[in-house]
Amino acid sequence: MSFASDNWAGAAPEILDALQRANDGAVPGYGGDDLTKKVEAKFAEIFERNCAVFFVATGGAANGLALSVMTPPYGMVLCHEESHVQMDECAGPEFFTGGAKLLPIAGKNGKLTPDAIRKTLKGFPHRPPHGAPASALSLTQGTECGTTYTIEELTTVCDAAREAGLSVHMDGARFSNAVASLGVSPAEATWKAGVDVLCFGGTKNGCIAAEAVIFFDRHRAMDFEFMRKRAGHLWSKMRFIAAQFDAYLEDDLWLKLAAHANAMAQRLAAGLKEIPGVTLMYPTDINEIFVVFPDGVAEKLRDGGDVFYPWVTPGDPADGKGHRLICSFRTTEAEVNGFLTRVRAAL
Repeated sequence: MSFASDNWAGAAPEILDALQRANDGAVPGYGGDDLTKKVEAKFAEIFERNCAVFFVATGGAANGLALSVMTPPYGMVLCHEESHVQMDECAGPEFFTGGAKLLPIAGKNGKLTPDAIRKTLKGFPHRPPHGAPASALSLTQGTECGTTYTIEELTTVCDAAREAGLSVHMDGARFSNAVASLGVSPAEATWKAGVDVLCFGGTKNGCIAAEAVIFFDRHRAMDFEFMRKRAGHLWSKMRFIAAQFDAYLEDDLWLKLAAHANAMAQRLAAGLKEIPGVTLMYPTDINEIFVVFPDGVAEKLRDGGDVFYPWVTPGDPADGKGHRLICSFRTTEAEVNGFLTRVRAAL
């Protein structure tokens, strides 16, 4: 069974149907079509705010481009040491920003705290022209450790950023899973808590290639449309990204798909916890499980055809022995139960 990643799961049927419908006829390109405008209005409705929305094809481009208008090339972006922008984007944020410095910060369970932010900034006092000025804070919701910031935690972190004059970016590759887990509104989970820019991901949750950069203050978008074009992410046939989001947002499909993935992860985590010798590295808030197996078990499972990744990051609490398993909107109870049976047999 594959628990490698939710981006292995393909597309939801509703997304494929929407793409087929969007394929009919000739419509203006580069986002000038009615469907793109309709989806932009849907985002404004969902987030309870008139916001600026820009579609791109990948999460890496979304994060890098968002940060490119939040910091000067000589600025500094604070982020968690295990965040995607720090660990998994091949210096993409540095590239898109023209060289801005990422400043990684440690934090339990993949989360930053106000104290950690303030302590870090004390070590980088304002020293023009020698020291890079802190410009932005990048958060991930849900985190790289499968956890979520509560609204209270998120608000206090954003408050700390605001005190320091930092704007707040949120990497929302699994934002849908976080909102489904928290049971709050998208507005409460973003701008009402202090987030300035959200990278809203659809690709990991049933879309094919659909990411949206959302500026909750339209003035903050500044020259984003030019940055997107320059980076090669202004799709000529933008309607095919819009079509995915149109179906994704309709009748809360995005939350339904995420809730199922979360539920399967909770089921898997609960089953693993009951197996002697197996331990979980972090709480399972969304659709990711981080686990430590007894010696030799992971190898037996992989030899038997199960697919999941070893997990080694800065601040690793498992000393290199951890593994990441991810459930998707397509994961079934039978797959979860079957995997648990194989783990017991491997022991």
